[in-house]
Amino acid sequence: MTDNIRLPDELGRQLQARREALGLSKSALAEKSGKVREVIYRLEAGQESTVSSLLAVMGALGLVMRVERAGLPTASEVAARFRDEDDDAP
Repeated sequence: MTDNIRLPDELGRQLQARREALGLSKSALAEKSGKVREVIYRLEAGQESTVSSLLAVMGALGLVMRVERAGLPTASEVAARFRDEDDDAP
């Protein structure tokens, strides 16, 4: 799980994938994290939740959050992105 996550739905998919990889049901993860099952549904759907709930669920999944400056993409990153999109064009 080393992707840069920028949108809530991306985070939700990552959390769900980790939960499933660990063989946990939503109920089991809720119990392990000390949260109600609704929190798990909301996080995995990319919906709003509290930071404390997110951290509790991530901890129960054996994950940590790293905070770093987002910054702007470099010129070479932008060029590579456009080049990749051009390669996909018919």
